[in-house]
Amino acid sequence: MRLRHKIQKLVDGRSLVSARKHTLRVLRPNRFPLGTKRVIDTIDPVGIEQIRRRFAVADPGADWPKYLDLERWIGVNIRRVRQLELDLSRPKRILDLGCGAGYFLYIAQLLGHSGVGLDIDRLPMFREITLLLGVRRVVERIEAFRPLPSFGQRFDLITAFMVCFNNHKMPGLWGVPEWEFFLDDLAKHLKPRGWVWLELNQEYDGSFYTAELKEFFQKRGAKIDEHKIVFNSGLRAPVSTLPTAR
Repeated sequence: MRLRHKIQKLVDGRSLVSARKHTLRVLRPNRFPLGTKRVIDTIDPVGIEQIRRRFAVADPGADWPKYLDLERWIGVNIRRVRQLELDLSRPKRILDLGCGAGYFLYIAQLLGHSGVGLDIDRLPMFREITLLLGVRRVVERIEAFRPLPSFGQRFDLITAFMVCFNNHKMPGLWGVPEWEFFLDDLAKHLKPRGWVWLELNQEYDGSFYTAELKEFFQKRGAKIDEHKIVFNSGLRAPVSTLPTAR
């Protein structure tokens, strides 16, 4: 099984990608040495402890206090940062939709990037953590057929992890019309050749999107890897709507 896995990695190019990343990390030392403990050590211990005393519960399960487990969630967001190669790239402007506690943007800032988070203000815990971390947050709810607010700048990268704004596990789950409006609007906030990284949540039936929605994403140039929808170079119009060449 191990040999088969290694052969498959060579066939689909994953070994080459992995080797390239390893080489870049050797040749371009991090501006900040990524590591869970190193990141946690940069966070004001008194401030985070005060927040923990106000909001922590013994067994949070899937509820919001679970994000006070810094060891786990800083680790999760370091993996996101590495997957996006933000530990290797030049400084970027990042918009993180549904930023939550702000850990992803905080780590990106440690690496020299700048960012803005967008989220609702329903949870005081998230408000206090983002303030403690110095993460800029715009309070706004993302709704179907409603434009995003103005941020006063365009972004090199727009991210959204564990997407819920699409009416996740609710009646009225977004379909093609809602996503088309959203992506058209998102393009207005993206720099030329900027990219978008979306990670959808699983629905009750185990799916992340319908076959129709998957086809729509692909027509707009997305690369799809299970729950990940990635637009590597802008948000072009669907192929079916492009003018026919003559």
